[in-house]
Amino acid sequence: MALLSNFMDSSSIPVLKGARVFLRVPQATDYTAWSALRASSRKFLIPWEPLWPPDDLSRAAFRARMKRYARDLQDDSAYPFFLFLAESGTLCGGLTLSNVRRGVAQTATLGYWIGEAYARKGLMTEAVRALTPFVFDQLGLHRLEAACLPHNAASIRLLKACGFTQEGYARSYLRINGEWHDHLLFAILAEDRASPFREGLPVC
Repeated sequence: MALLSNFMDSSSIPVLKGARVFLRVPQATDYTAWSALRASSRKFLIPWEPLWPPDDLSRAAFRARMKRYARDLQDDSAYPFFLFLAESGTLCGGLTLSNVRRGVAQTATLGYWIGEAYARKGLMTEAVRALTPFVFDQLGLHRLEAACLPHNAASIRLLKACGFTQEGYARSYLRINGEWHDHLLFAILAEDRASPFREGLPVC
């Protein structure tokens, strides 16, 4: 597959498809569904995310988010996606490739969230698996990293099911819900995708 570098706008990013889900770049028209899903899942998401600003779900904050997404895409520094159910087109979560490092690193960091009603159904596992070819084949990266809280058993299972290997333990790595927390560090390399151990693992 041809290397897609120097993306200039969201229209250049393909829709990524799994069996039950698809991923596409966020659009301004997603605000109503996004804010409703985030609001209904607030208590579920807060323990795993950075501290929510008071106006986080406002339309103005979403517009600012969209502008940041556009800058990130133009700069090749991050690639945001919203996650939708393939059958209904319902928004159910999001994934972001951030901290893209080129040069000798060729690395990015994966983050993701899912609405409470859609958790533990295997949807995010499908999403990460759909995203992986984009990371390695189209962006041309060599390494994809992820971090999760040590007690987040669902996220640990998800990453392992998607071929990630636990590589380390970072003290006070990220500030989650206003407090610094240790994190487990995971990564998958371009060459790891050929490993047979990924088949048959549980999904989350």
